[in-house]
Amino acid sequence: MRQLNIHRRSLGVTFLEDKQAQVVVWSPTASQVAIKVNDQSAALPLSRGELGHWRLTTRKIKPGDRYTFILDGEQEYPDPASLSQPEGVHEPSQAIDTDQFDWDDQEWVNPPLEDYLIYEIHTGTFTDEGTFEAFETKLDHLKTLGVTAIEIMPVAQFADDHNWGYDGVYAYAVQTSYGGAAGLQRLINACHKKGIAVILDVVYNHFGPEGNYLDKFGPYLTDTYCTPWGKAVNFDNTWCDGVRQYIIENALMWLRDFHIDALRLDAVHAIKDSGPVHILQELRQEVDRLMEATGRRHYLMIECDLNDPRYINPIAENGYGMDAQWIDEFHHSLRVAVGEDKIGYYADFEGLDHLVKSYQDAYVYDGQFSEVRHRLFGTRAEHNPGKQFIVFSQNHDQVGNRKLGERSSQLYSFNTTKLMAGAVLVSPYIPLLFMGEEWGETNPFLYFANHLEPDLVEAVREGRKQEFAAFHSEGEVPDPQEEETFLRSKLQWELIEQQPHRTMLRFYQTLIALRQQLPALRQLNRKQMTVNACDSQQVLVLHRWYDDQHVLCLMNFDKEPQVLQLTAQPKNGRWQKLLDSADPQWQSSEEAQPSSAPEEWSGDVAVTVPAESLVIYAQGHEKSALKLPDLMA
Repeated sequence: MRQLNIHRRSLGVTFLEDKQAQVVVWSPTASQVAIKVNDQSAALPLSRGELGHWRLTTRKIKPGDRYTFILDGEQEYPDPASLSQPEGVHEPSQAIDTDQFDWDDQEWVNPPLEDYLIYEIHTGTFTDEGTFEAFETKLDHLKTLGVTAIEIMPVAQFADDHNWGYDGVYAYAVQTSYGGAAGLQRLINACHKKGIAVILDVVYNHFGPEGNYLDKFGPYLTDTYCTPWGKAVNFDNTWCDGVRQYIIENALMWLRDFHIDALRLDAVHAIKDSGPVHILQELRQEVDRLMEATGRRHYLMIECDLNDPRYINPIAENGYGMDAQWIDEFHHSLRVAVGEDKIGYYADFEGLDHLVKSYQDAYVYDGQFSEVRHRLFGTRAEHNPGKQFIVFSQNHDQVGNRKLGERSSQLYSFNTTKLMAGAVLVSPYIPLLFMGEEWGETNPFLYFANHLEPDLVEAVREGRKQEFAAFHSEGEVPDPQEEETFLRSKLQWELIEQQPHRTMLRFYQTLIALRQQLPALRQLNRKQMTVNACDSQQVLVLHRWYDDQHVLCLMNFDKEPQVLQLTAQPKNGRWQKLLDSADPQWQSSEEAQPSSAPEEWSGDVAVTVPAESLVIYAQGHEKSALKLPDLMA
């Protein structure tokens, strides 16, 4: 297996130390290739090299120049590895020198994965302006909240000004309307100065439809396999080596040239590769080489719908070597536990019992029969530590793939929303928050895509109606094409200063502070934990410990208070209440309820847990030693 040059990008237009431009494009079936610069009539011919790559070194291209490639002396196309498309996906590419950015994050150290608390963001709806520059003004808010890593939804150039980002057609180009390559570099530099890691969501399982000229250059796709988006990316068929290089160099570029700390790979279950070395394994090996050369640490996270630990097992154990994966099944179990209708994929889940299993085993389905899939599904992840699993009560998919895009704050009571937050943040896994959930944002997060081709517009509209026909039948599907659908999805930052949103924000801050300061919660050892459910009471009891420090989390999912008979474990010692979500300071005026959970107890005791609430007790952690947020600030 060949090794790539990990020190610099080769594809597209790059600039050498002597300021010459190096041009490389992959087009294995072309008979001739030339590059046309700034609309000049005379194009510059490229020479054919190995494995279908065409090359040129010249001083006639400078940063900022616009250019296109001419294939076989006929049609002009933008660069498949373009770093900038300032006039859109159909127009000329722009040469960018990413080395011109003046980084000052040399002291930055990517935290250990177990210290990540992730906050997922869509750049276009995170602020009114929808830009990286405006994004930067919110970093102090994230830092105060306790966020240690942000996850930015895809920024690869797409065909319009507002899109979720999964329709990108230029994997190397940063969306112009967000601020382009330099804007992203400035944002990442600012994040590192604030002590915040950056995860970038990348899409290697398909390419977007509009403005996609990849097939003009070579067989980037194969009809050997079918995916939800059509033909699969060609990782194992004729001429696949060029496609594999295209993807791996892209990943290395984000990590090396943009100082991205981690990549989140979208829907890797839709990546088809039957070759001797899976593309994810090769990616892992190349990233490891990059880390060895630079001394920087990078993580590879995945979205995977297969419940197969092979994806996150080390290469030495015949795995693909990914560092962590999203766990949708924790979300589904939690949602059913709080009353979500058992329709669509929720039909497979049994609420509290499955939530207990997810706390214990990460995967709910690890060999059982799935009624939704109509087959035995999954295998056990017995030896994978808690830091390899990412859990959440909301994310862009689970909100945006509802017909009306409702967030938890619109679906559940104020008390239930706090309970769901607690269930995530006391887990032995990496927590992920979706932008705005910390103050109970009331605007929806809808699916939006402003395509320009009429046939595609109609196909998206119809597909949206059909894809989720089994879900949430109330109301009409908002038109993804309408600008109002996009504008309705923007966060309302002014809510932070209003009630009950201000109370919700302080609750999240306090929960996160407890998680970060209590070793029994911070250490992601899912073996040092017991969890039990009482179905008749709809109560879950989670006990976690580290050395001689213990935390007991009582979660009541019922709409009535429940009395629990607790036997202290360990026997000796005083349990002190650290947080009670039913305490008046955490209540909205509409749902205020008294709490009778004792402040302290030891031995055996009957504890009344208020309806739809979370109570956290600790042993070996003195409340007076904790540094909790100033609730009056």
